Amino acid sequence: MATNGSPNHRYIGLEGGDGSGKTTLSAALATRLRAEGDEVVEVREPGGTPLGESVRQLLLDSEQVEPWAEVFLFAAQRAQLANEVIAPALDRGAWVISDRTYYSSIAYQGRARGLGEERVRRINEHGLAGVIPERVFVIEVDPGVALGRQSRPDRIGREGVRFQSEVRAAYRDLAASEPDRVVLLDGTLPVHDLVSRIMEVLGEPI
Repeated sequence: MATNGSPNHRYIGLEGGDGSGKTTLSAALATRLRAEGDEVVEVREPGGTPLGESVRQLLLDSEQVEPWAEVFLFAAQRAQLANEVIAPALDRGAWVISDRTYYSSIAYQGRARGLGEERVRRINEHGLAGVIPERVFVIEVDPGVALGRQSRPDRIGREGVRFQSEVRAAYRDLAASEPDRVVLLDGTLPVHDLVSRIMEVLGEPI
């Protein structure tokens, strides 16, 4: 698949509320891209590096994390992942598919926790140093349905429907304000249809 001159053109973010199906879609999309002969690196947030996996445990399994501590922990593991894994992969021409990106922090901590979307965005972008996804696909699923899919919800996944509804609204606003980057997907569609839609969008110049 042809790309433009920016290495970030091959950096794809998958977003959505808890239980929306990001992990399943990531695997299916990676399979499709690999079938075309490309290298694909799959990462997840929080996680993806030894430091990130340690932070993941703190963020998702701790009984309580203060909201601003949550912001900075997410940003720290994200900066490590960008520098250690994502940037080198992009530099060698690989695709990177990320199960969550800093858009999650904008939606979850910035909007749903009420800390301010632009404040949270700026904190993260300092650490990312320009390593940001060129396309972000948000899987839209009714929050009640999505939460019902979780077999073992983590600390954030237990926040409930009202919290997840705020997250969903934030993603919709991001799609409206950044239409060239953020694309909403109908999460009721089969996974192969979602993959086809992503491939269609990836074929469009940005």
